[in-house]
Amino acid sequence: MEKNKNVFDNVLQLIGSTPLIKLNKMTADFNGDFYAKVEAFNPGHSSKDRIALHIIEEAERQGILTPGDTIIETTSGNTGFSIAMVSIIKGYECILAVSSKSSADKIDMLKSMGAKVYVCPAHVAADDSRSYYEVAKRLHEEIKGSIYINQYFNQLNLDAHYSTTGPELWEQTNGEITHLVACSGTGGTISGIAKYLKEQNPNVKVIGVDAYGSVLKKYHETREFDDKEIYPYRIEGLGKNLIPTATDFDLIDKFIKVTDEESAHTAREISNSEGLFVGYTSGAAMQALKQLNEEGEFKPTDKVVVVFPDHGSRYMSKVYSDKWMEAQGFFDSKSEAIASIEYIK
Repeated sequence: MEKNKNVFDNVLQLIGSTPLIKLNKMTADFNGDFYAKVEAFNPGHSSKDRIALHIIEEAERQGILTPGDTIIETTSGNTGFSIAMVSIIKGYECILAVSSKSSADKIDMLKSMGAKVYVCPAHVAADDSRSYYEVAKRLHEEIKGSIYINQYFNQLNLDAHYSTTGPELWEQTNGEITHLVACSGTGGTISGIAKYLKEQNPNVKVIGVDAYGSVLKKYHETREFDDKEIYPYRIEGLGKNLIPTATDFDLIDKFIKVTDEESAHTAREISNSEGLFVGYTSGAAMQALKQLNEEGEFKPTDKVVVVFPDHGSRYMSKVYSDKWMEAQGFFDSKSEAIASIEYIK
């Protein structure tokens, strides 16, 4: 059969080249033009497809990975799904240590992709033997023929976005991007994109989104790790209780913090106003845009890109569940369910 540009040898060839979509209703009163880099269009529905493929193929090139080996990783869900997907295609076993903060949807998805999943308590210190970092390290030591991706401390995490997402954004904006707003967890996404964009134009402003309960913003400002900043929060894949070396803090101009509650409502608002069904961290990134606009960050001539990291289907038991929202105390007289359901009997 003649090769068609829309026919692919496997799902991995669909990774990258995600669309940049103009935001209209939510930014109608903002200064500037605003665009979302919608990473849910990756086949694994998140930006983590990029790092999973890049890191695994680099390990193959170096001869570290051979057929039948086991790939081990710590994940809040998205990286694990991407690694499991790549492992299926390439013939590797996949073991994932997952934070208990991850939604039930994410954990079920990991199981459905054939991964062996260890669910670890979220609210323990990073060096606690029960933390997902330490569990992954132990499994790597115990299992022969295994590699530990270790996305939080892996330079290839940053490199994946430097070589793909950054160039895509520069081309999609015709080099006119003035601001990048992106959530920071491992820091690979924001750092990799920032490195590429600032090489093209040092004046591009890079703003990281952090969570209350995370140490990243204060560390960026003081270069001191303050464990007094740490307390439990609900947003997945955003913020950290340690300092990931995959984050290049020198490339980030400033951080802004967002709350669990506002981020959850804003995720629902994106779906209901822009027609983009996105995840909790996308809500956090959009909430940061709102706050930055209120602070007077943007000018009418600015072209601002916000990264929406993943798909809303991974949060059906959380931000898109009225029961969960109510249980968190996120509904009040001013904030109700998106839409009602009426059963006809």
